[in-house]
Amino acid sequence: MSNLVKQGLALRDAVPQEEQETFAKIVISTPLSIIVPTFRECENIPRLIERVRALKEAHDISLELIFMDDQSRDGSVEVVAATGLDWVRILERDGERGLSPAVIDGFRLARNPVLVCMDCDLSHPPEKIPQLILALSSGQQFVIGSRYVPGGSTDDDWGFLRWLNSRIATLMARPLTSARDPMSGFFALRRADFEKARELNPVGYKIGLELIVKCGFENVAEVPIHFADRVYGESKLTLKEQLKYLQHIRRLYIHEFGNAMHFLQFLVVGASGTAVNLLVLSAILLTGLPEAVSLAGGIAVSLVTNFLLNRRFTFSYARDRNPWKQFAGFVGASAVGLAVNYGVALYLVSAVLPERPTSVYFAALAGVASGMLFNFLGNRYLVFRKRYIRR
Repeated sequence: MSNLVKQGLALRDAVPQEEQETFAKIVISTPLSIIVPTFRECENIPRLIERVRALKEAHDISLELIFMDDQSRDGSVEVVAATGLDWVRILERDGERGLSPAVIDGFRLARNPVLVCMDCDLSHPPEKIPQLILALSSGQQFVIGSRYVPGGSTDDDWGFLRWLNSRIATLMARPLTSARDPMSGFFALRRADFEKARELNPVGYKIGLELIVKCGFENVAEVPIHFADRVYGESKLTLKEQLKYLQHIRRLYIHEFGNAMHFLQFLVVGASGTAVNLLVLSAILLTGLPEAVSLAGGIAVSLVTNFLLNRRFTFSYARDRNPWKQFAGFVGASAVGLAVNYGVALYLVSAVLPERPTSVYFAALAGVASGMLFNFLGNRYLVFRKRYIRR
């Protein structure tokens, strides 16, 4: 059965008879909770319930279906109540709105040992849930209903721009996971593994990727699905949500790669400071002021912008502290960094490098690198140090 999982888990009908029996036993004996985040999906809710009901009866599965609703006030609560099914419930959330927080809240309220997440717009086929469960039983930690493995597909009218957007988002997640479709909102995992996650703080709608990273999943399987376009209701995938994904992916990079990501952001901010320095220098020169004043003005303004950008992005965890103390520390670290820059360059050109015309340039570059590294370390561990150390 493990070979079948690695190949993407073919449809049940393609499995030999003896393996179908194993398949049925695993599915029947696995109680699961299906979590569905909703916002103004009253037209799709009864259709999804009917498809899950058919699945439940066909396989005799013990399950609960939980709709986590973000105060839709569109009749969703009444639709669920009208079904009279004791295994279906809807909870109206009072906290932070959003798909990812809704899923996390739903997982925490779930009663069963296996958790399944899916959308309410009928793009995810609930008929594939048994294959997800089968993959978990074969030793996988996280199972994705995937559009991009062999056998997976999307509707023909997806369009090039939507396809390109999905592919770019997937490519950006590649350093975090080798899964082909980590953007999928259709997945399954064990409750015990979910409870091991720490520091869950997803932004936007890519909760699956958040769980893969924060739970440290290494064994990720993908079941091929056909991803259908919604027929009823409106898509919640707006430009704002796509921008949130960039914020989310940045958070995950920092969580996964730590100081390397902080240093990269520090370098980017430094490069922007160079551009600001040159722009301000040029602007002041145009006013007719002396070069000395223009140089000082460029340095001063770039110092301020570097501080603000580093405080906002590179070391965003320290934004709640006194900015004036941080700015004083930033200036001090920068001043010492300049001294390190000059000292290293002077030492290399006078005592290490051979007497050649190009030696001074190599020394200067080494000095810049040393000063920048010192500035980063000084700011990271002194000016913007973290108050708490993770155990």
